Amino acid sequence: MPSVRIPMPDPVLSVVIPSVNGWSDLQPCLMALAGERANLPIEILVPERCGPAVREPLAAEFPWVQVIPVALGTTIPMMRAIAFDAARAPSVAVIEDHVQVRQGWARSLLSAKEGPAVIGGAVANAATHRLVDWAAFLCEYSHLLPPLPSGPVPWVTGNNTLYDREVLRAHRAVTHAGHWENYLHDALRAAGIRLISHPEIVVDHKKHYTVGEYVTQRYLYSRSYAGSRVSGGTPLRRFAMGAAALALPPVLLYRVVSRCLHRQVPRSLVWKSLPYLGLFVWAWGIGEVVGAWRGAGTSLERVT
Repeated sequence: MPSVRIPMPDPVLSVVIPSVNGWSDLQPCLMALAGERANLPIEILVPERCGPAVREPLAAEFPWVQVIPVALGTTIPMMRAIAFDAARAPSVAVIEDHVQVRQGWARSLLSAKEGPAVIGGAVANAATHRLVDWAAFLCEYSHLLPPLPSGPVPWVTGNNTLYDREVLRAHRAVTHAGHWENYLHDALRAAGIRLISHPEIVVDHKKHYTVGEYVTQRYLYSRSYAGSRVSGGTPLRRFAMGAAALALPPVLLYRVVSRCLHRQVPRSLVWKSLPYLGLFVWAWGIGEVVGAWRGAGTSLERVT
């Protein structure tokens, strides 16, 4: 008898995952999403820049993933934009390749959707066995430590986020401008689209670092961000912003430590993390100075 092809239902959710960190990070991310696909028709879009070392095992283990090969130097914002163009579902979620969703995550996101509004969840640390990983998480995500506000907010995270596909398409010029998600979120807010926080929708951030790796990544991210902000600015403005950034490290350290101490972080963990945090915010500040004075250079292409 001839085989009968069962048509797949149209996806209700497209999940975008830029692949930049290698197979050891991406595999558990996709394993978590496999459980979500058992309950809902979900489309997984992986713009992939690492090459055969990722693409070959990915195709073998997760043939249902739509891989979008991109060049090695393609930036994460552009990888997301390329995947947005390919998304078929009416709702589009964005996570990272070292993020693992929890059971029921997809259904919770879709239940939270409110028309064209952007939905942002929370991010929890799942790399808890090494102090350097804790320090890296606290440095980057102290603003997302619980308790988080619920409802309309001025900002949401960029790696546990739900968008309306038609809103993304209407703002294609913004998504393809090559900037981080804050640029898109600012444009959406200016267009009257709300950002809504749902802190009960949590993903786990599981990323292992060496000290040198995180120092480098913190510098690259900060330089790319500062370079983008001053692009097209006058030399005087660029100089002034770079000079002001020289004072950032102590300010950043105070903010991170203060948030940690006033939220649900054990004090012993905060004090033990201080040497790492001091080094990380120093790299953060230097990145801002160099980005303001010399531009982003190739920093954005190297952020993972």
